[in-house]
Amino acid sequence: MRPLDALAKVCGDVRPGEPAEGVLGVEPALVAAPKNLAEAADIMRVAAEKGLAVVPRGAETRLDWGTPPERCDLLVDTHRLDGLIEHAAGDLVAKVEAGLPMERLGEELAERGQRLALDVPLPGSTVGGTIATGASGPLRSLYGTPRNLVIGLTIVRADGQIARSGGKVVKNVAGYDLGRLFCGSYGTLGLIVEATFRLHPVPAALAYVTCAVNGPEDAHDAVQTVLHSPVAPSAVEYIAPGTVVVLLEGVPEGVAARARQTAELLGENASIAETAPDGWGRYPDGTTLIDVTAPPPALRDLLTVLGPDAAATWSGSGHGHVGLPAESSPDDAADVLGRLRDVLTRHRGGAVVRYAPEEVRAGIDVSGPIPALTLMRRVKDQFDPDHRLSPGRFVGGI
Repeated sequence: MRPLDALAKVCGDVRPGEPAEGVLGVEPALVAAPKNLAEAADIMRVAAEKGLAVVPRGAETRLDWGTPPERCDLLVDTHRLDGLIEHAAGDLVAKVEAGLPMERLGEELAERGQRLALDVPLPGSTVGGTIATGASGPLRSLYGTPRNLVIGLTIVRADGQIARSGGKVVKNVAGYDLGRLFCGSYGTLGLIVEATFRLHPVPAALAYVTCAVNGPEDAHDAVQTVLHSPVAPSAVEYIAPGTVVVLLEGVPEGVAARARQTAELLGENASIAETAPDGWGRYPDGTTLIDVTAPPPALRDLLTVLGPDAAATWSGSGHGHVGLPAESSPDDAADVLGRLRDVLTRHRGGAVVRYAPEEVRAGIDVSGPIPALTLMRRVKDQFDPDHRLSPGRFVGGI
């Protein structure tokens, strides 16, 4: 039986792929959109029987992250898996399907005065895509990344078997390792179908304290001053070309007092507002996006290397992004990447290219040194022995 016919017997939404649906230029032969967990498992089982290479797709906001798959026989589209399965408001927990857009999840949780404390740098991003890429924004400083907020995960393995980890209450940490393992796995270990998150209350008040800074030294001093103060920020973010922003959350009286204290710490250039400034929680402009990590003190050296005109953001958690303009050649990108890695390595950090034009990607080392590559390959072998799940999408060609 042809793969298309076999898939059609277990899923009501199966069709041939189209050129426009290519994953970094690799056109899918088939596209299947399961409506529930059972269909997702059946699809993966058929894919295993037919030896099909599978690539998951959410809303395509980060489908161009990573490297091109070696092949894409089947694109599993999660747009029909878009439900809020359960919101246990009393336990501050929500269980959702992978295809649910993050904004819609936020709206539904807000009706009960709660939120998933993750930024949405790219509008339209789905829950599954956010977990699979480990994406986050400024709020990571206080609340962490998806791997810190996922307390349960339901996935379909490469052979079509359903696996679950964690539970529905925050204190149940069994399976945390599996949840963390899939955060940032880029679809190479299994298909994420459902996730259970730890939630937080929507703050009663918030304030953004914004301060203009002049150069790397000034930016470093401003960030360090806030981080070593008692104002307890939820996030501290540097936004190029020269702005430090501090987010404060809590009860109205407390936020107002802490905002004034923060403004005094930052000096005469500081101002207080209730709305976020331009660029907050967004990726910097550019056709090449570089993810940079190192402890907060690395900010000064990072900005010195990049120069005053670079598009960049940097979080108080020691995580940021650099955007390279469209006119950057492969040599230009390689030069910037090399200098970034040199300086960040001194701080035990690194730089990874998330997306780039094809000609740039082909001329650079996207991942850089990967100390744990041998271990990562063993994990891949364990979860996907035939290497059919997003083959080649992860670092080191995994």
